[in-house]
Amino acid sequence: MRRTTAVCGTVLVALLSAACATSGQSETKQADQNAPASLSFWSTGGDDETAIFQKVADLYKQSHPQVTIKVQTLSWDDAYAKLLAAATSRSGPDILSGGMTWTIQFGARGAMVDLRKHGLDALKAQAQPAQWESAVSPDGSVYGVPLDMSTFALYYRKDLLDQAKVTPPKTWEELVTAIGKLKAAGVKKPYSQDWGNLDWIGYFNYLYQAGGTFYTPDCKPSLNTPQAEQALTYWMDLYREHGAPTATVEGSDALDTGTALVVAGSWIAKGIDTNKPKLKDKWAMTTLPAGPAGPTTFIGGRAVGVTSFSKYAQISADFVKFLYSDEAITAIVDEAKKRNLPFIPPRPDKVVSASTFTPEQAQVFEASIRTGKAAPGCPGWDESAGDVSKQLQSAILGKADVKTALAEAAKVMERNAG
Repeated sequence: MRRTTAVCGTVLVALLSAACATSGQSETKQADQNAPASLSFWSTGGDDETAIFQKVADLYKQSHPQVTIKVQTLSWDDAYAKLLAAATSRSGPDILSGGMTWTIQFGARGAMVDLRKHGLDALKAQAQPAQWESAVSPDGSVYGVPLDMSTFALYYRKDLLDQAKVTPPKTWEELVTAIGKLKAAGVKKPYSQDWGNLDWIGYFNYLYQAGGTFYTPDCKPSLNTPQAEQALTYWMDLYREHGAPTATVEGSDALDTGTALVVAGSWIAKGIDTNKPKLKDKWAMTTLPAGPAGPTTFIGGRAVGVTSFSKYAQISADFVKFLYSDEAITAIVDEAKKRNLPFIPPRPDKVVSASTFTPEQAQVFEASIRTGKAAPGCPGWDESAGDVSKQLQSAILGKADVKTALAEAAKVMERNAG
């Protein structure tokens, strides 16, 4: 399972333009809220994830017997395009979930309900602050709220680190030193990155750990800074000087085939012992090494919101609010555990007590989430992310210098800001 935020290619430009036609539409006439209601919920992810949300939808029905919610799977590969098509035609689900910033993009095109109308801005007090900020439009509109969280960890082979007399690195400098010691000790694969390898998500960690950002608070591109250059130089050197593979190897596979240090997503922790039984008792995990400005780590996940063409906006919003309740989170986590699925609730106070991970694993994720940041919610980011990644790759692959790569990435972001 791979969690990500939207990375939109040029193939979606026409859809994006067409979707603008949804703005300015008259409000959808609402059905009788006291009559039987059948709602649809399009859930981006896999079928097992759909099943856990169907479980909570069925639980909601117990206290709202007139309401039936059917959850349908959208794969990450085509979810953004399908949801944009629904926004354009103003026909589709009542409730949708997807990448953290997607609801902002759809809302700007008139396709989402501002959930402040239904009091859901009160959920801000329960959410992780940076993730909430990522889901909320720059103008303050709440077109979606966080549905779950994912983050990074540094996974490591205890046996290989012991062989090289290395302790898990806590800083950028210690990481470089550890790689050198592992090489000297005969470890052929000292380090690799999984989630975000050669991608903006991977760079995100280094950028924010250096004290940089993708955008200023008023949504101006901010990659023309010493911090952005320092981050890209360090990240680039991990590949060009220290041997991180440019080919992406899934995190648990990397550990299984002898990589000593692996940066990967939180979700792989759930399945390592099951999928790689030979690794049992040989691996552990910790937070990412901190940069000069601190340990900031990317927080991913999904947002959930209500479409503006739903006839059941009030009921849909009430269900979204229900997803934050103790009762709903317990039901989701219990079902996810039965299916051996990774799940971190959107409420930081529940990360340790109500995730599907072991307490020790959850404590690592809690530490990452505590100081974490999420994807930019600025206009044009989803359209820019793929091309920004290409510019960053050009530096790593030796096709551009650091300043040029960052300048070109900033141009893309500026062009798409509208």
